[in-house]
Amino acid sequence: MLISVEMPDSAEAAHAGLRTGALPLGGGTHLMTRLNDAATGDLRLVSLRKAGLSGILVEGGGASPGAATTLAGAGGATVTLGAATTLADVEDDARLRYLSPCVRSIASPPVRSLATVAGNLFVPQPYGDLAAALLALDAELDVLGADGTRREPLERVVADGLPAGDLVTSIRFTAPAEGTFRFYKASRRRLNSGSIVTVAARITIEDGLVRDVRLALGGLSRRLLRASGAERVLRGAPLTPEVIAQAAEADVIEPFDDAYASAWYRARVYPVHLRRALLGS
Repeated sequence: MLISVEMPDSAEAAHAGLRTGALPLGGGTHLMTRLNDAATGDLRLVSLRKAGLSGILVEGGGASPGAATTLAGAGGATVTLGAATTLADVEDDARLRYLSPCVRSIASPPVRSLATVAGNLFVPQPYGDLAAALLALDAELDVLGADGTRREPLERVVADGLPAGDLVTSIRFTAPAEGTFRFYKASRRRLNSGSIVTVAARITIEDGLVRDVRLALGGLSRRLLRASGAERVLRGAPLTPEVIAQAAEADVIEPFDDAYASAWYRARVYPVHLRRALLGS
């Protein structure tokens, strides 16, 4: 049963509330549905709405603050997203338009106006599509913990979680160069649908060969996957359907059954969607 909601005015005050056993509340688009659908014990929440954790900062890489830069100009820029920044804010920022296909695949406009960036990092699969994109972009998290602020790779947090009471304050990543970021989500319908398969990739091609690639997968396990096996197959090879088919077999996936798709179907269509993500066909 929900017994209280605190609304602190700083990250430090929010962290203090979490250390007493309360849970963080961003937009509430996932947490509140869980509370409505399942019985819980006594529950206290700490709302991050007024804790000063929203905002988008783009620095370097030719990006001009507040300006609609080109993708090429934004490539190499350091992007910092406040933890409580809404998905709608990310969607509306022209400097981040390489993320638009990802953000627009999540839920619906009313939900995106509430859902937060950090909240999307911790929802279970088959949700968390922005988290897949940020994993492909090698994002890091600024975390406020018992010993102060530290920086954590998102990849480690995806695998191991965070200690109870820790607070994510911001997410940082390097903006991809023009044409190097790919995102593809297969779902049952365009809005308000979890993922069947999500593929996010940062990929660089030189002289017809894959020079570097970082690949993240959603919908194929109960947590996001870094497809390191597929990366090894792709790196140094031509980006052809044959090579991509080999890459799709290089990682151990653990698909599951849910209301959106069966485990069998997810495994069956993954190679097709990997090809579509990387080749656009």
